[in-house]
Amino acid sequence: MSPLRLGLNIGYSGAQIELPIDLIQEADRLGFYAVWTAESYGSDAVTPLAWLGALTQRIHLGTAIMQMPGRTPANTAMTAITLDQLSGGRMLLGLGLSGPQVVEGWHGEAYGKPLGKTREYIAIVRTILARQQPLVHQGVHYQVPYAGPDASGLGKPLKSIIHGRADLPIYLAAIGPKNVELAAEIADGWLPVFFSPAHYDAVYKDQIEAGFAKAGGGKGIAHFDIAATVPVVVGDDVEACRAAVKPFLALYVGGMGAKGKNFYHDLACRYGFEAAADAIQEAYLAGRKVDAILAVPDELVDAVALCGPKARIAERLALWQDSPVTTLNIADPNPLNVRVMAELLL
Repeated sequence: MSPLRLGLNIGYSGAQIELPIDLIQEADRLGFYAVWTAESYGSDAVTPLAWLGALTQRIHLGTAIMQMPGRTPANTAMTAITLDQLSGGRMLLGLGLSGPQVVEGWHGEAYGKPLGKTREYIAIVRTILARQQPLVHQGVHYQVPYAGPDASGLGKPLKSIIHGRADLPIYLAAIGPKNVELAAEIADGWLPVFFSPAHYDAVYKDQIEAGFAKAGGGKGIAHFDIAATVPVVVGDDVEACRAAVKPFLALYVGGMGAKGKNFYHDLACRYGFEAAADAIQEAYLAGRKVDAILAVPDELVDAVALCGPKARIAERLALWQDSPVTTLNIADPNPLNVRVMAELLL
């Protein structure tokens, strides 16, 4: 069994941002590896990490994720270097495209071709971090310096004033097969959501290995951080614990996207839950959210979450320890879940 590092994924805020500072400081004291923040179309992922970095000592500060369409590659690199230096080298740069609803409906950018955009974006960030030469990138999606028909003609290649770490870890959030392969090829780590260790070989392994092969240089699983976010609900009543996870799954499988364009629905299908995924989506999109929640199978919850008494969670953790996952990030953490997972793994 492989050792598992622990992390916290505190997500993004509701109407009012409230950081669980005491919980994060306790995790820092216990030896948790990282705390991760998110963003959608409200609170951003970076500002809370700057706040938390000042209030912690050792825990890494990760974005899961910073939305690439919301920032130029240069702005992302500037932000990552700044937070990394302020925190004493604790920054973990997690990136992702989000979905077309947010990209086009919130950021006002074309969703376009995500694979090509991601490849160019990360190449630019790495060039800036390396500081080997001024930034020049003439790609399909990004041109730096800009030389379009409306350019001033005054743009010039620049090199970052602040010195970043060339090896600052870059993670990619990915769900679809081609995106997972790309993450294995060009990133230092992968941020999967709704990861199922029991389905790794059938659903993910080929894409991960293909990405490593494209990267070349002997890249392999031993030096690639799979940092999965996992719902953990501790309690004596297994059914009640599962019930706490089902609304989360119903929201994503049913409501995060349109019919025919929902990455989470597609993932549930690849896990073998096609009929359930269709029923969840049909109910959710029709406004019958309770029916959508009731349509989530117990087996799907158990595939992607850890639910029940401590002894049951300890038993099911073996699946995760036997998988290539290296960092297990507790979703929506609370003191009980953090304490139990620390007792089991730290």
